[in-house]
Amino acid sequence: MLQELISKLEFGLALNEEEIDAAIKELVSEAETPEAKALFLEALSKKGETPEEIVGFVKAARRLSILVELPKQLRERGVLDVVGTGGDNAGTINVSTAVAIICAAAGILVCKHGNRAATSKCGSADLLEALGIKIELDPEEAVEWLERHNFAFLFAPRYHPAFKHVAQARKICAQRGVRTIFNFLGPLLNPANPTHMLLGVMNEKFCLPIAQVLAQTGVKRGMVVTGLLPDGESLIRIDELSTVGPNTIAEFDQSVPPSLFILDTSSWGFEKADASRFRGSDPRANAQIITEIFKGRSKGPRVEIICLNAGAAFFVVGKAKSIQEGVKLAAEVIESGSAAEKLCQLQNASRV
Repeated sequence: MLQELISKLEFGLALNEEEIDAAIKELVSEAETPEAKALFLEALSKKGETPEEIVGFVKAARRLSILVELPKQLRERGVLDVVGTGGDNAGTINVSTAVAIICAAAGILVCKHGNRAATSKCGSADLLEALGIKIELDPEEAVEWLERHNFAFLFAPRYHPAFKHVAQARKICAQRGVRTIFNFLGPLLNPANPTHMLLGVMNEKFCLPIAQVLAQTGVKRGMVVTGLLPDGESLIRIDELSTVGPNTIAEFDQSVPPSLFILDTSSWGFEKADASRFRGSDPRANAQIITEIFKGRSKGPRVEIICLNAGAAFFVVGKAKSIQEGVKLAAEVIESGSAAEKLCQLQNASRV
């Protein structure tokens, strides 16, 4: 079956819903070889996934996932996820995870969906584990954490067990330098179905189509973003907002279709710096960096990029009237000690 679909993709033809269902079944089957799965993922990537195809894959994948049923009162408050697709190979500090904790400290409900590192040294799960925060929450525990702490981490392998059979194919693709649809699916498959999202992508061409997908899959309001960092004589793309380069943003809510705009923060007073000033390291080192930032002991580009992205998250959920106002609020959350206090609270809860 996969070979038939590969042939269709090689002709530049889009897959219909029935074919997507068949493809998902083959991808999670132990009977199909990793090489055959990798060839399918490569063919789909080379053709270019349409928003309709991505929506189809999201719907098919959700049917194989364990979902988190949030109580009505939590969903009515609004639930945020802050996540990046990865795959940019920029090696920046774990911005989205730090932003998630800052948002929780500011009273926002954050249900973060993530995994261990795939293309970087430190994924969100790796960082949280190094910080001493529990990553293995079942659905009931996740709801309890959200109610008590405004934060819950949903570890992807626990909620998407079927996709362990795609891991080898994804590794093959990564070794060949091929981005696959699973770079998109991870952020789009949060088991709690958040109402608000700040999602980073590795290329500006994905901003608008992924925003369309989020709108079609039930997200009430969100932004899909990508930024640029200077790296020597060149610019590199990152799956988050940049304080030192132009940012491309697709913004949407349920009353307004996605629209694209450029955000230039050059007049916002951020320090000029190249990519090396934003990079992180292994989980233990990144945990130390984040802890120092939350304790107010660290200044400079890393703090600024975290505050910028937290500011965008505050704007998405309506806690700030603009991203710039949100940046100031994020800085206040750190300076007041609230971020450090929230980190300590999550660490203590993890020891129980």
